[in-house]
Amino acid sequence: MKPRIVFVARLLALVWAVFWLVFFLVESLAWHTPALITAAWAGLGVLLVVLALLPWGREAAGGLLLAATGVLVGVFYAIWAPPGLPDATRLITIAVFSLPPVVAGMLFLKHHRTVTAGN
Repeated sequence: MKPRIVFVARLLALVWAVFWLVFFLVESLAWHTPALITAAWAGLGVLLVVLALLPWGREAAGGLLLAATGVLVGVFYAIWAPPGLPDATRLITIAVFSLPPVVAGMLFLKHHRTVTAGN
């Protein structure tokens, strides 16, 4: 049986990725976004789901990639957030967008290190 740390990391990564996939789709539908742009947003959401599932097979590489993705997403959103967005909204969005994959990635890496150190 997998330790609880892996369960928490998987759950956190999946909830994060599925949340954003659904958010992108629902927001696109609510704003009547053209199909091509909706497809691009859906593709980004699917990419996040793939990134969340990657550590299930390759814990170290997937965890590192997931954590790096979280950091990069936070930096990119901080730079290219919609103009006129209140600072509090910007900070909350950065946190919701970037912290879960960083934490999940670190948990995957911690578990991988624990397992490999025990062998």
